[in-house]
Amino acid sequence: MVKKLILCDCGGSQSLDSDGLAAACGVACSRVHHALCTSELGKAAELLQQGGQAVIACGQEQVTFRELAEELDVDAPGFVDLRDRAGWSEQGADAMPKMAALAAEALLPVPATPSADVVSEGVCFILGPGEVAFGLAERLSDLLAVTVLVTDDAQPLTRDFDVVKGRVRQVRGALGGFEIRLDAVPQIEPGGRGAFGWTAPRDGASSRCDIIIDLTGGTPLVPAPHKREGYLRADPRDPLAVERLALEASQLVGTFEKPLYVRLEETLCAHSRAGQVGCSNCLDICPTGAITPAGEHVAIDPMVCAGCGECAALCPSTAITYEDPSVGTLLSRMQVLVRTYRQAGGKSPRLLVHDAHGAAMIRMAARFGRGLPADVIPLELGVVSGFGHAEMLAALAHGFARVDILLAPTTERDALTRELELAQAIAGAGRLGLIDERDPDLLADLLYAHEAPEPLADPVLPMGNRRQIARLSAKALNPGAGQPLPLPENAPYGAIDVDTGACTLCLSCVSLCPSGALIDNPDKPQLNFQEDACLQCGLCRTICPENAITLIPQLDLDDAALSQRVLNEEEPFACIECGAPFGVKSTVERIMEKLAGNHPMFASSDQARMIQMCDDCRVKAQFHSENNPFASKPKPRVVTTDDYFSKRKDH
Repeated sequence: MVKKLILCDCGGSQSLDSDGLAAACGVACSRVHHALCTSELGKAAELLQQGGQAVIACGQEQVTFRELAEELDVDAPGFVDLRDRAGWSEQGADAMPKMAALAAEALLPVPATPSADVVSEGVCFILGPGEVAFGLAERLSDLLAVTVLVTDDAQPLTRDFDVVKGRVRQVRGALGGFEIRLDAVPQIEPGGRGAFGWTAPRDGASSRCDIIIDLTGGTPLVPAPHKREGYLRADPRDPLAVERLALEASQLVGTFEKPLYVRLEETLCAHSRAGQVGCSNCLDICPTGAITPAGEHVAIDPMVCAGCGECAALCPSTAITYEDPSVGTLLSRMQVLVRTYRQAGGKSPRLLVHDAHGAAMIRMAARFGRGLPADVIPLELGVVSGFGHAEMLAALAHGFARVDILLAPTTERDALTRELELAQAIAGAGRLGLIDERDPDLLADLLYAHEAPEPLADPVLPMGNRRQIARLSAKALNPGAGQPLPLPENAPYGAIDVDTGACTLCLSCVSLCPSGALIDNPDKPQLNFQEDACLQCGLCRTICPENAITLIPQLDLDDAALSQRVLNEEEPFACIECGAPFGVKSTVERIMEKLAGNHPMFASSDQARMIQMCDDCRVKAQFHSENNPFASKPKPRVVTTDDYFSKRKDH
């Protein structure tokens, strides 16, 4: 499909170079208009009716142009904000390379995020004191199917909605699929005169609903309540807040599209093996409780997941991957930004990663302040909390001189802090940072004051999964690293140290290693290790009966880390019957020393000899021994015809 960029200088308030943008982006550009959203709206209509994929260089008047496209019955255009992010700047005269980069990124195809339909039929569960809950229920009962769990002794005066009492034990689910467990639940007895009566309370009741309205004013019923779709909460003492809940609840009926933010590959998960817990990063970091243990791996409830992406950032094995956008799409966007910027004459670009809150700050800084520096390229994401060390390193490897992440008041910060520390240990100081600033003017001043280091002279294009991306980027950023890079605790890369004096080569660690980093040798007692595959999950350390394993967080960029090396090996013991090697010589000798002649089962020399036999010879020796444990009654002799004749003669 033919692509075109429609330009407007917003009343002459910014400088645009149509020919320069066309050459840098490789697409056709319109002439520079001056008032495309008002006096030149007819010209915009003509351009939209020409067909092809149109991208309008305006972020402010998107509603106007979408309505125009709808009236014309043509495809809605795309948009790129060149004015607020580049043109309105103290360095606007030098912003052409950045404008080209932003325009080229806007022309990239946007893959659709996987999603699922959520159906809400309007079944609503209200919890709270009767004075507030009953009034809200009366207003909603014509729109929703309402049940009230009253938390005081208030009595309902109507049967227009159901009323129960009880104690909430557990709440699961999200919009369209809540499940509530209740104890001490009596039900109303509607017959008789006067106040309604109540039945005897019973435990173990359950209720399913689409929407929960919590007016208790106490502890939320779910983790991260502001992130749980369909869970509405307000202070019962605030009438205005309660009325807002009524409006919100009335809008939560119908079929909604729920993005499936993350994807889980269960076979890669290193959560546990044989009942031993290894990695629990995602379980510990998830703010909504969407992730739960499920045997040797974890399970993710996509309806509860709010899409913060922290689990994917911290997952050492890439079992969890983020899909909004995918890491491949994100890397493509960064690569196009830096490549186009350099092709248009830019030298040392800096990347500013932000969300919608950051975009609003950038607009305010542009309209009323200095705007962004000409070398700071903004990259907007739905959330920034999933921008992990692999993405940070990849941005530097692509050729950005520095990467900053702008935090919002609602940003989940735990994973970002850990990932930044890890990325700084690999990339070095001065290249990465978090910006926690809410004043647009101070944000701009901070960015103007930053001195970025020189970017990579020869940028690379890292590809693969997040572990591969991080390794390729680290090699580009540390070309002369002769020794492994030391990393902080809980890093997903590293080696293990084995105390060979304590290790008995029982190989329990090999059987539990989820990534195959620990390997045995079927031909002799040997423990091998491939550092590139090690997740530092700690399962080997946990299962080792001799406490012989120590984790060493580091990143070895040498190619030797991709190959196996021997951690411990011993001479095998030769079977005293057939000579076949088996077991570990030192272990067999130690067992002989402790058991032969001392333990009742190995009191005689013949019994002790079995310790020194391989499996096959041991079975044969036991079978032919006097006290054969496998022995049974002698096999009966086959009866012949002669036997029958001899019996008849005897009679």
